[in-house]
Amino acid sequence: MLNKTRIKVRGYHLDLFQHVNNARYLEFIEEGRWAFFDEFFDQEDWMQQDFVWPVVNININFKSEANFGDLLEVQTRYTKIGNRSITMKQTIINVKNNDLVVEADVTYVCFSKAAKAAIPFPDDLREKVQQSITNNI
Repeated sequence: MLNKTRIKVRGYHLDLFQHVNNARYLEFIEEGRWAFFDEFFDQEDWMQQDFVWPVVNININFKSEANFGDLLEVQTRYTKIGNRSITMKQTIINVKNNDLVVEADVTYVCFSKAAKAAIPFPDDLREKVQQSITNNI
């Protein structure tokens, strides 16, 4: 599954150089992940479970700048599942010129609120994620 979320660059996203501040890209990719989760999970069921999904690593590469008024598309998909962790690939594309703006790999873990520890993925979730990864190849 590939989710595409569009964000228009606003004035409050800009830094002193009049392009998107690097910290804002973390917010943009987070918005992309939440939109992905909206499609991937049943919200009622997901929020009632014992699991939470803390981010444990983000590797981000800035490829080109985005400016006021640009329309950006955040593309989000699963790329790898481990025993307790999942990695997503997120890219931000400038819709106007199709330039790659950002590439990021985001890893998070399946964390049990009750156990207060990372836990192995439940089999049904692992199967759903693996199917999503396979369909993206």
